[in-house]
Amino acid sequence: MKILILGSGGREHALCHFIAKSKKVNKIYCIPGNAGTNDLASNVNIDLNNFYKIKQFINNNKINIVVVGPEKPLVDGIVNYLSLSNIKVFGPDKIASKLEGSKIFTKNLCKKYNIPTANFGIFNNKYKAELFLNNCNFPIVVKADGLASGKGVYICETKKKATTAVHEIFNGKFGKPKKILFEEFLQGEEMSFFIVSDGKNFKYFGTAQDHKRVNEKDTGPNTGGMGAYSPSRLESKLLNQRIIKKIIKPTLKALKDMNSEFRGFLYAGLMIKKNQPFLIEYNVRMGDPECQTILPRLKTDFFDIIDAVVKQKLKFTKIEWKKHSCLSVVLCSKGYPGKYKEDIEINNIKKVKLKPNQFIFHAGTKIKNSQVVSKGGRVLNFITISKNLKKSRDQLFKLIKKINWKNGFYRKDIGYKIIDQ
Repeated sequence: MKILILGSGGREHALCHFIAKSKKVNKIYCIPGNAGTNDLASNVNIDLNNFYKIKQFINNNKINIVVVGPEKPLVDGIVNYLSLSNIKVFGPDKIASKLEGSKIFTKNLCKKYNIPTANFGIFNNKYKAELFLNNCNFPIVVKADGLASGKGVYICETKKKATTAVHEIFNGKFGKPKKILFEEFLQGEEMSFFIVSDGKNFKYFGTAQDHKRVNEKDTGPNTGGMGAYSPSRLESKLLNQRIIKKIIKPTLKALKDMNSEFRGFLYAGLMIKKNQPFLIEYNVRMGDPECQTILPRLKTDFFDIIDAVVKQKLKFTKIEWKKHSCLSVVLCSKGYPGKYKEDIEINNIKKVKLKPNQFIFHAGTKIKNSQVVSKGGRVLNFITISKNLKKSRDQLFKLIKKINWKNGFYRKDIGYKIIDQ
């Protein structure tokens, strides 16, 4: 089988790594890929926004299945576009992708289908939004409506911070603004919950805890994710049942009512309060860096799951998991999530010898003059799977020190709520 993976981050390198383990796959291409996928697949330099050229490449190379990693192509309708040419795609269609593409779409869906979520308000101009701030209780959550690479969410303790957020969003920090979302701030603990669905049936696909804030103890601005561990410390059979009954099933029903079938990974970002789940947001693809901590725990051939989804035969696929836990630490460029330098060599990356339970997944890297260099804010993911999360984290720190990349920084407290408390 020939597989094409779309994307260039740590998630896509992980997808590539575990698909490549299947004996049923003999060739993988990545558009555009990174320095890590380059060792497993053939990277192809095509713009992800150019659906026509991607389709040409698929037809010319007789690709069997396309796996879409990032959210933007999904939201822009690549599944619909390729499906018109009978190309098999792992990922949701344009309607289902609105779950991530528009936070307001999702909040309205929650309201209609009685899905537990924070109280919210929607405003379509700066003036009305600022008027509301004069009379609301703080803290409050302010969100840009569209895609914002995990950075369009502000947790505002004061009116001044909320006003700044409103100005930044309406001044176009995350693209042309149409509406803004205000949400009640929920006290609790976050949890990432995943399912995989073929449009007819779905199955549980793990939990994780992401660490979004750039600084330790979850402080500072939001990022795309500084690290994660899996499974979440909150996971239990009872909580899983509540999430599926109150959140997942009503969402899938809502999509069917809109003549859409969800195919691919659905990622529910949740707030857990007194063992009750509340939906914060949806992502319509695997999380990053959650993907890098979930896939190493998988016993089942990962490609078999992808193939079953595409053929709508997920019902007959048994998904099995290792009992071990997995932890990821992200090495970032200094300055991230603000301004940072690129094209900085990572000299020692190929000298590091990994144990069978260790992985390094490239996120923001590329090959330049036969050297691995940085290309992005989040650069490398270091992952270990073991019985003990503290030992895993200590092993990762040793790996990062071996790399000795002087332009990088990382959080040293990933998993602190389960390891250090």
